[in-house]
Amino acid sequence: MPLIRRCFAVDLHDDPELIAAYRRWHAPGGPPAAINAAIRADGVESLEIWLVGDRMFMIMDLDSDRAPSPELKLARDAANPDVVAWEKLMGSFQKSLPFAPDRKWVEMEQIYSLSDQP
Repeated sequence: MPLIRRCFAVDLHDDPELIAAYRRWHAPGGPPAAINAAIRADGVESLEIWLVGDRMFMIMDLDSDRAPSPELKLARDAANPDVVAWEKLMGSFQKSLPFAPDRKWVEMEQIYSLSDQP
């Protein structure tokens, strides 16, 4: 199974109480089971969110044979009331990056890989 790695960034509102609540929502057992099921159904083999200050990075490995196109993923999510509710809740903690005011999670571009180096 070939994997595709995708990485994203977003900021949280710089409020210690909100950041603590966001951490609790992402602790083991925090996300509703329907959210984890929806993520896995989209071919996600691994997903990690890393936090520093109020900035987060999401690292996702997808099974390239099962991952939907970005357009299909958006349509699936929009049709899933559990995902819509989760995204609305998470949106209350998140804020757009300064250079992408109309988006939440912004996909990052890989510019270095040790394995590509001589």
